[in-house]
Amino acid sequence: MTLLSANPEFLTEYAQTRKYAAGRPEAAVVTPDSRAVLFLRSGPKDARQSLFEFTVDTGATRELLTPDSLLNGAAETLSVAEKAALERRRSSARGIGSFQLSSDGARVLVTVSGKLYVFDRASGKSTQLKTGEGVCMNARFSPDDHLVGFVRNDDVYVVDVAKNVERAVTTGGTEVKPHGLAEYVAQEEMSRFEGFWFSPDSKQIVFQTSDQSAVERLAISDPMRPEGEPIRFFYPRAGQRNAVVTLSVVGVAGGKVTPISWDAATYSYVATVRWPTGGKLSVLVQNRAQTKTQLLAVDPATGKTSVLVSEEDAAWVNTVQEFPRWLPDGSGFFWLTEKHGGPEIELRNADGSYRETWLKPDAGLVLKKPLVGYDAEHKALFVVASSDPTQAWLQRATKTGLERVKTPSTGLARESASTNQRAELFVVTTTSLKAMSKSFVVRASGEVVGELPSVALEPKLTLSTELIQLEGSNPAWAQIIRPTDFKKGKKYPVVLNVYGGPSHQEVLHSMGLNLPLQWLANQGFVVVKLDGRGTPQRGREWERAISHDFATLTAADQLSGLRALGARYSELDLTRVGAYGWSFGGYMSALLALKHGEAVKYAVAGAPVVDWLDYDTHYTERYLGLPESQPQAYLVSSLLTYVKDATGGMLLMHGTADDNVYFSHTLKLSDALFRAGKPHEVLPMANFTHMVPEPLVMQRQWERIARAFKEHL
Repeated sequence: MTLLSANPEFLTEYAQTRKYAAGRPEAAVVTPDSRAVLFLRSGPKDARQSLFEFTVDTGATRELLTPDSLLNGAAETLSVAEKAALERRRSSARGIGSFQLSSDGARVLVTVSGKLYVFDRASGKSTQLKTGEGVCMNARFSPDDHLVGFVRNDDVYVVDVAKNVERAVTTGGTEVKPHGLAEYVAQEEMSRFEGFWFSPDSKQIVFQTSDQSAVERLAISDPMRPEGEPIRFFYPRAGQRNAVVTLSVVGVAGGKVTPISWDAATYSYVATVRWPTGGKLSVLVQNRAQTKTQLLAVDPATGKTSVLVSEEDAAWVNTVQEFPRWLPDGSGFFWLTEKHGGPEIELRNADGSYRETWLKPDAGLVLKKPLVGYDAEHKALFVVASSDPTQAWLQRATKTGLERVKTPSTGLARESASTNQRAELFVVTTTSLKAMSKSFVVRASGEVVGELPSVALEPKLTLSTELIQLEGSNPAWAQIIRPTDFKKGKKYPVVLNVYGGPSHQEVLHSMGLNLPLQWLANQGFVVVKLDGRGTPQRGREWERAISHDFATLTAADQLSGLRALGARYSELDLTRVGAYGWSFGGYMSALLALKHGEAVKYAVAGAPVVDWLDYDTHYTERYLGLPESQPQAYLVSSLLTYVKDATGGMLLMHGTADDNVYFSHTLKLSDALFRAGKPHEVLPMANFTHMVPEPLVMQRQWERIARAFKEHL
């Protein structure tokens, strides 16, 4: 049998270019005066990013900062904490990973190798801030630009930028009880990466304290270096103890600490903190089951709180970091709710009372970074939304209606966008099934100012695919990817590329997401994707149908979708079906082979969650409930439940240093399969985490996936 005969050069280039993301503009920021756009970009086969500036008037781009210019040729180093923070953000970039503009746009703050630098745009001069020994994390300017705040050695510090003198804001922080750092579940599951916040007048700071003394610590060792010490991470598993998070107010010079009080016994999660220039210090808290949330207004002088808005849902309440969004004059705030069956945006008064609805559920608001900006002068809110869940558009919402902003996107596409405080100039990034992402600078009127220059290599592979929505009782969106040399009348084995779970979609108008699947199809398969119940962007009932059960409806929708596609497309040989996925997709692919081996003959399961009692509290309990009150949910959702009667085979792939889905998951499943006499294979990926960024290993990974399906289908 000939293996991996088609497009042999694609995988090499795909891996070397960071999935063709290298060389494309990232993290674009519009300056406050709307005269320039700053962005990060690496070389076409490089992970090290530098800082660039695009000038609106001329369309010219210049390089501002490089990692080498800051480090003077020294090698970049990353601490364990910095690597973990990048993992939480799913970033494989190095060099300048992020930056922040001062409020006047004159200076740029960057962190490289744990050191802080301030770059003056006018003079071109960089200054290293004088900090003590230790890695500086989560650095940002104060609102008045006079200070830079950061966390070092588990305490919050500030540096006076003009004097370049550091002083401590908090004291006594430890690894077990740090100040100013978001705990694991906040970063991984709430998309909250900050643990301290400046007051609008830059005179005070709210900081988080995380008491992790009762949280389990899980160890990760490098099996290739048994002489080394294991690294231990705080990781709260479902049903176990979380970090106890408290908030306090302190002056930027330190001194008196005022605790913020709320019903923390009921609302133990701190989801979001906002201290806006206009509006109130606001804290969004959740109960442990995530069925209730409260938005609290805080009096910073006393620490006392009052409730502005409460939300409740029998299944769970989604939270989105962009909300609340206070109006500049503090007279009210925009609020996200799903109480009418889907995400909608309300404008509420400063006391939390309802004023009016600006975006209704049928608009299809995207819940990942949905809020782009607010134009106070014209009273317009800019959001990303689409009634078609496979697409996304920059749209302008007012209290009278919604309209799409004119952008360079053509045809069916997905957009994301960023803007400045004035919301008059936007960077719109667009992608489709025919093109990789491009970033355009666009005015609110729709005038295209220019394109942020890319030096990325463009894939030579083209997609042979179509997207359809199924009919009947399972109206899931589906995608078919055929070989580029597809022959009508021929039967092809089918690879079901599956995720099938919360907060993630696979069926999207995106070239980058589908390139490796096209390569896989070119090896002689038809690749199929289905977004069934439990996936987002289809309304409350669709998403929450999987409450308390990950295994039943999710699998049923994949299988019924396969049957519907098989009846429609004769080239699909449903007697030869395999499944592949990673993370929740790894769980789903293994579940299908274990529980439904009559339909799915073989699975390649990457980093699968095997027993949900071993996954983190905030994610797992949101969907399955608390283990003590919902034991059946954990039993029916565990892969171990289905091992005894399994007939499908599988290959398990897992990074041994994974600190999200620990390698122990794969070991547990392998042990159970072995004891039950079920044939399977395990590929341990030595010292890799949940991501696999190393080019050679990424290439070998996809080669191994294709080989497994060639052998078994």
